[in-house]
Amino acid sequence: MFAEYTASELTAIFAMQGFAGLILFSVLVLMALGLAIIFGQMGVINMAHGEFMILGAYVTYLTSNLFSEYMPSLFDGYFFVAMAMAFLVTFLLGMLVEWGLIRHLYKRPLDTLLATWGLSLILQQIYRSVFGAREVGVTLPDWMMGSYPLTDMVEVPINGIFVMVLTLVISIGIYFLMFRSRWGKQVRAVVQNRPMAGAVGINTEKVDRLTFGIGCGIAGIAGSAFTMIGSTGPTSGQLYIVDTFLVVVFGGAQSLLGTIASAFTISQAQSTMEFFLSGSMAKVLTLLFVVGILMLRPQGLFALKIRR
Repeated sequence: MFAEYTASELTAIFAMQGFAGLILFSVLVLMALGLAIIFGQMGVINMAHGEFMILGAYVTYLTSNLFSEYMPSLFDGYFFVAMAMAFLVTFLLGMLVEWGLIRHLYKRPLDTLLATWGLSLILQQIYRSVFGAREVGVTLPDWMMGSYPLTDMVEVPINGIFVMVLTLVISIGIYFLMFRSRWGKQVRAVVQNRPMAGAVGINTEKVDRLTFGIGCGIAGIAGSAFTMIGSTGPTSGQLYIVDTFLVVVFGGAQSLLGTIASAFTISQAQSTMEFFLSGSMAKVLTLLFVVGILMLRPQGLFALKIRR
């Protein structure tokens, strides 16, 4: 497999694929952070998480068109507005879904799986009816275009660097939100002992609603990042939902560090193997590896000790 390449070519290939894996890692982390918050605290299997991501991508697409047509002088900064709008729209939709659907299905994980899968089909059809079946692309500002040459053979795209910086900022923000804020303390109290948290005055229903909304809002930001590396279509979210669940389960559903570590492992493995093998074989080998690890450690790489 490696015999036909020289040492310098292999070095360049691994460097380029490693960076491509970091971009995939960034999107997976943003997706998985929201899913881990929802699944880790609430035990809800949200099969519509990918559709929330695509909603964020469509909001970014609409914001791009709006700035391009009506405010071209401000176009260079539209992406930051688009991310804020993507978070807000998906956050509000997430809270509405939790109030209208999810809160009636707590402690029934299979029912939440079926209900959110049905929701994903409904959202896909809405996107298809509103935006059409064809994929759409976002026009990036000029400062995001081009690449930065590291060596004569290795170049890294500027928009990829932006996605990674964005992921780092969001991850740090989630850390402070979960471990340094009043809301984060309430979330962790509900995770560890829901009846006791309610007994000491924590409104567990409000915490659940905000948690679901924030998890969906992070998926919306992931959708904004997704527009930089791929085109947006009604079913694009389904391409990432399986990998996202793999990341959450492999890392440990209630561990922020585990989510990041498993996203890095899976993205780097897939990116490298896809170059030398087919995309399908890369996914199969990655899945077999994850299944093998979970057979030895069912709780994931990093599991929190919680009171049952």
